[in-house]
This record gives sequence, C-alpha cells and structure tokens, in this order.
Amino acid sequence: MAQHYKTIGLIGKPNHQGASATISALHNYLLEHKYTVLIENSVASSTANLVIADDVSICSLTEIGEQADLAIVVGGDGYMLGAARVLACFDIGVIGVNRGNLGFLTDLSPDEIIEPLAKILAGESRSEQRFIIEAEVYRHGKLKSSNSAVNEAVLHAGKVASMIEFEVYIDGSFMFSQRSDGLIISTPTGSTAYSMSAGGPILTPNLNALSLVPMFPHTLTSRPIVVDGDSEIKLVLANENQESLQVSCDGHVILAVMPGDEVIIKKSDYTIRLVHPLDHDYFNVLRSKLSWGNKLY
Repeated sequence: MAQHYKTIGLIGKPNHQGASATISALHNYLLEHKYTVLIENSVASSTANLVIADDVSICSLTEIGEQADLAIVVGGDGYMLGAARVLACFDIGVIGVNRGNLGFLTDLSPDEIIEPLAKILAGESRSEQRFIIEAEVYRHGKLKSSNSAVNEAVLHAGKVASMIEFEVYIDGSFMFSQRSDGLIISTPTGSTAYSMSAGGPILTPNLNALSLVPMFPHTLTSRPIVVDGDSEIKLVLANENQESLQVSCDGHVILAVMPGDEVIIKKSDYTIRLVHPLDHDYFNVLRSKLSWGNKLY
C-alpha cells in the first residue's frame, strides 16, 4: 500500500502498562514500514521497553503538532482531550487507540490495531472537523485568563454542592438568571460526556450547536437548551457569590472566577481533525458505548 502519511507522532498516557505496550508495538510497526516516527517525551521516558532508534525523535506535544502528518493518541478519552486541545492549533490528523473506559473519541482497539491502522496510513479513512470552544474570564473589563475546551466549559463553585447566582446572555441579549450549582456549556463532541450525565441532549458531531445544561437549578422550570454554535455566551457572576468560583475546561484546566466577573464562551478559531476507519459509524458507537438496543430485524 502507498503511504498517505509520512511522519507519525506517538502520544500516550505515561506510566500506564497497557498504553506503554501499545506504544511499543506501534513504534516497531512504523519503523518496520519506514515511517518517520516522533515520540512524545513523557511517553519515551515512561515506557521501559521502548528502544529509541536513531531515526526516531523525542519531541514535545507542540513539536509533534508542528512536524507530524498524523498523531496517534493511546489512552482514554480524557487523555485524547488533553492532546487534542494542543494539537487543534496545527493542521494534523488525530486518531485514538482506546486504553480507557468508554472511548467515544478513540476508534481503534489495542487488541486489533495493525490491520485498521495499515489501511488508515494508506489513506483508506475518513476524517471530520470538530469545533472547540474558548472560555475567557474578564474582570473589570480586562481579560484575566482563558483556555480552550473540546468537550465543555463548566461554571461551578469551588466547594462541593455550593449554590451560585449568575446571569446568562446570548449574543448580548439577556436569556435568564439562575441560582444553581453551575452551568455546563457543551460542544457536540462533549454532549456524550459530563453534559449527558447532567441530563443534557446528545448532539450529533456535525451540528453547529452548543448546549447549556443547568446543574441542580433552584427551580423546577429550568431546562437544557441548545443554541447556535456561533453564539457568544456571556455569564455574569453576581456580586453576592462566594469568592471560590471556577470555570473548568474539559475537567482538566481550571480558571479562577471572582464575584462580578464575566465569562465569555464562544467557538474557537481552531478545530480538531479526527481520522476514522472507513467503517466508522457514529450511531454504532452510541449503541455500543451506551448499550442501546440493536435492530429488531
């Protein structure tokens, strides 16, 4: 088969026995088939049986984004999210090998990886662009902090089960005020994650939409709502709130928020390019991961 990709980056969960075994197998396969291999530095240092060849480079995640044509991420969805937030800045395809639990974003099984990967490397694949969002915290009109999220940005208190009060604006128009434990703003990619656990809708990946899901609102009439994906969502924190407030991006990056701050959440200029096998079917993924019923006949 012809090589559709030339330079492959290997990224994985450090100090994880299963991920290390898969990285070693991929490393050997790619070298055998004359690919240029880049290994993310935390993987190289934590994989004991990985013998780095002369034609393999140890790189940072950013350097892989700059130099590779394709990144293979070995781990669960959480690790995939962390890598995707960085790699979104670069024109690079990303494919995941599932070494976690559910694995909505990681297509390949570590037990049957070589045959589907060989087809993908030869160009027998499909790809899709997933948009991500940016969360920005403003204090007295000045930007204090920001970060990106593939799944969701969540406004919540720093303490467990602590109610906060805020207003929500969509494109400058007042939408509602609320007293609740917080609010989840989710992308279609994240609609099967934290948002779904909180009762939010599942959005198919091709939708240009964002969902707003209240967390334990202090009213019976508050419901999740879906808005246009190009909307600018502004959250204004009441001055009466306690000081320990946060915006969490994908559950990994925490932005500190103070009473009176404004949080702006909007679509990022960057996207992530997910690469799938040709037989990838989103609804088949939902059925298998969520234990939905199969066809009657």
